[in-house]
Amino acid sequence: MIDEHTGRIRINDDQYFDNIPLVAWEFYIGGYQPAQKWLKDRKERELSFDDILHYQKIIVALNETDRIMKMIDGIDFE
Repeated sequence: MIDEHTGRIRINDDQYFDNIPLVAWEFYIGGYQPAQKWLKDRKERELSFDDILHYQKIIVALNETDRIMKMIDGIDFE
């Protein structure tokens, strides 16, 4: 669960991801929320440094996808 004020997603008592945009956390693709599903699929596992970098890239991609979709929605094609 994300703390909407800080964008903090707790992994355990000592570790967390910080400044996660709510739009990336709640973003849906084909009925799934990738930011949430990725973490759930790794429950009870220790995340490696590469895992952490990968997750950060997922968050950036989701955030940018939302931004681009909003730009496209704003285009007047007439």
